[in-house]
Amino acid sequence: MSNIIKLLPDSVANQIAAGEVIQRPASAVKELLENSIDAGATSIDLIIKDAGKTLIQVIDNGTGMSAMDARMCFERHATSKISKADDLFAIRTMGFRGEALASIAAIAQVEVKTKPHGDELGTCLKIEGSTLVSQEACQCRAGSNILVKNLFFNVPARRNFLKSNTTETRHVIEEFIRVAVFQPDISFSMTHNGKSVYQLISGNLKSRIIGLFGKAYDQRLLRVEQATDKLNIHGFIGKPEFAKKTRGEQYFFVNNRFIRQAYLNHAVTNAYTELMPADAFPTYFLNINVDPNEIDINIHPTKTEVNFRDIRYVYSVIHSAVKQAVGKHSLTPTIDFNVDPAIEAVLGEKPDREIKHPQIIIDPEYNPFTKTAGKGIPGSSPWPTTGDWKKVYTGTVPGQENKEGPPSADDQNLSIPTDEQGKFYLLHTKYILTGVRSGLMVIDLQKAHKRILYEQYLEQLTGRDKASQQQLFPHNLHFSPGDAEILRSLKNDLEKLGFVIEAFGNSGFVVNGIPADLLETDVEAVLEKIVENHKLYAKDLNYDKNAILARSMAANTAVKPGTKLLETEMADIFNRLFACKVPEVAPDGSKIVTIIALADIEKWMKK
Repeated sequence: MSNIIKLLPDSVANQIAAGEVIQRPASAVKELLENSIDAGATSIDLIIKDAGKTLIQVIDNGTGMSAMDARMCFERHATSKISKADDLFAIRTMGFRGEALASIAAIAQVEVKTKPHGDELGTCLKIEGSTLVSQEACQCRAGSNILVKNLFFNVPARRNFLKSNTTETRHVIEEFIRVAVFQPDISFSMTHNGKSVYQLISGNLKSRIIGLFGKAYDQRLLRVEQATDKLNIHGFIGKPEFAKKTRGEQYFFVNNRFIRQAYLNHAVTNAYTELMPADAFPTYFLNINVDPNEIDINIHPTKTEVNFRDIRYVYSVIHSAVKQAVGKHSLTPTIDFNVDPAIEAVLGEKPDREIKHPQIIIDPEYNPFTKTAGKGIPGSSPWPTTGDWKKVYTGTVPGQENKEGPPSADDQNLSIPTDEQGKFYLLHTKYILTGVRSGLMVIDLQKAHKRILYEQYLEQLTGRDKASQQQLFPHNLHFSPGDAEILRSLKNDLEKLGFVIEAFGNSGFVVNGIPADLLETDVEAVLEKIVENHKLYAKDLNYDKNAILARSMAANTAVKPGTKLLETEMADIFNRLFACKVPEVAPDGSKIVTIIALADIEKWMKK
């Protein structure tokens, strides 16, 4: 029998390794920036073209490399960070595997110019697909200048799987932020297609966060500082009132290295219990300084996952530190009435600030009977809302002043049933009940309104009509750089829905107009949800941008649970629902309508 097992050529092995380490341009950006940090650089410049597909260039003023080191760094498992297995549990550098540069060189055309400080000449090295093309002495500045051209040029299948430039740019920006945010003593810059994206000067952590996310964060952040005998936690969290509908600004670091850890995320979120809506997400930038012996970071090629020796202890410290930071700023009067046992167990002491008991403020002028009951339905037909419903029966609806009695269906595009089976009732402000020949029809109010609005928005996205209301006082909004990139890519579609948005700076926007059926107070929340849904579903093979946008708008503008309706409003919902193409199913696929058979009701009544 002939032998069938053989060693792979180095070039093939490198391409396989590259598939684990370099999934997209952002992966290469991460590895190159981390190398510059490990080289002791105090200034790092990132330049990309076409979202990094054509060019990724990183220039630093670090230690630089000798001619031999410049050649050796592109060999697999060549590293200056470790020399024995025990070193894996004493790592404080960003990189250590020795796979990054070898993986990049296997799938791109790489050019390196590097020179140690004090040397007269540097080294220029060119590699294509792991093959050394040339190596020669050259004049260059001290430090390193690495150019990665035509990523995946020799693996076209991988290149074809890259997303749009907008998506890939967003990933590059996100990696840039993850590297730069907890390195405030290093100056960073980022340029994309000749346009400056970031110019970050060295400073403190708060100034770095403001430089990355905008001046609005100056008033949104609360400092977190906590030290125990095993670890230290420092950073900033966002005030509860600035919680967002997206997960955007949530960053955990261990020894200044970005990590993903859902369990620790819960520790932060849980500390905000009852301080923000259930569907909102807090902002946080937290770094955990811990002895390297207490963690294992060598469990994933990209080094974004970490194992803790005692993760429950870490959870407890983080939860207590965040809760204490919120309490110190008096954002909740009850936070310290009963001290969290976790705080006493971990910190060994009670908060030292004076406890303030809550005061009950009563408005003696309040009269509940002066409030109107009806709130109206956003996006409903031209029927009046709140107290104006009485005018329907007096013939004084706007445009109907000279007519007697209620307006006809032709006048108002509304058919109000007049027989007994056409009566409508609202059950627990959630369900519309109406009699039909076969029994009792039950309609989920919110789902029905979502279906109505969903089809309405789909028509707007495919048509030319724009229903927008201009704002007397424009809204100034700020998004994270990655989310801002998404919003810019959706600008034309949002205009069809009625938004009039202008970009302001790198991550700011001015909203001059909003959809006619959207409340001014909901603008930021709706746009945040649109961005979040885009991030969630854009990776799906059957991604339909219009459907996602329409679904997001419908979910955020539909009538809220607890809204009281008049019978005429329920009739409007009923008629508009059954004018839809798919009246039985909500946009998320759940059931809207069910009929309880009269025979079943009679059986129940006989029991």
